[in-house]
Amino acid sequence: MKRYIIQRLLYAFITIWFVATATFFAMHWVPGDPLSGEKAVSPEIFANLQAHYGLDKPLLEQYFIYMGNLLRGDLGVSFTQQNRLVNDIIGEHFVISATMGIVALFMAFFGALIFATIATVYRGRLPDRLTMVAVLISVSVPGFVFAALAQLAIVQINQWRGEQWLPVAGWGTLAHVWAPALMLGLGTMAYLTRLMRGSLIDIDSQPYLLAARARGLPPWRCFVRYQLRNALLPALSVMGPTITSITTGGFVVEQVFAIPGLGRYFIQAVAQLDYTVIMGTTVFYGAFLVLVVLVFDLLYGWADPRIRVSRALA
Repeated sequence: MKRYIIQRLLYAFITIWFVATATFFAMHWVPGDPLSGEKAVSPEIFANLQAHYGLDKPLLEQYFIYMGNLLRGDLGVSFTQQNRLVNDIIGEHFVISATMGIVALFMAFFGALIFATIATVYRGRLPDRLTMVAVLISVSVPGFVFAALAQLAIVQINQWRGEQWLPVAGWGTLAHVWAPALMLGLGTMAYLTRLMRGSLIDIDSQPYLLAARARGLPPWRCFVRYQLRNALLPALSVMGPTITSITTGGFVVEQVFAIPGLGRYFIQAVAQLDYTVIMGTTVFYGAFLVLVVLVFDLLYGWADPRIRVSRALA
């Protein structure tokens, strides 16, 4: 187990280094310059940035300065927002994105659990077919379409009730969370529903489950203890990428619902060529992805020793 953990940590470190390096050179190859032109900064900011990042030095020397700052946890100062650290931008706005992402994840997981169970129990009948049609639509239609339709539906419901039952946009109360979180988690819910349904159906004919039924165990106990428990393992294997994609993938949803999350600031930084914000958020998202995947990879290896042994021998 120790060798397996060290191996995964090494892979994680190499991945984060690669993301940081690729992001740095990609930003320097992109045409345009945030320090000049229509969005030119003031001479004071320009001088401070030149000194801090060594912008007048060769590219390789700038790279080592950047990596040194990164190792100290210094993601830099925004090129376009005066006296605002990238660390502060991430600290203030990632909390909002993460809150919405966590709610969306719970909605997606428990929704998938319910729909997959219904589809399995009524396999081949109308509830199963309706569930699979809904899954196909959810994974095929872009998220921003559902977000726009959800806003129209909220407007109609508020007009019908004669009061603001749910806010159309904005952030600040618990009521602002539900609609964007549901839209954010809809695609993940559909994917997990299809995955769990396939696992539940596959396990339904396994010998250990047939033996449990032959011993006279109640159907609900067979389902919960043997069928559902084992069907969750494939879902656990994809929870790492799922958590990161649903937590950091709400860029469009944040724009549609006017949520001041980190994704919205990332889009603004791209439009303004704010290199430090782009690089800082990209490295942060990359490190977050690697960390979450690493944690769930280790949990999956702990839950299923066959995975741990096979990967260690690979």
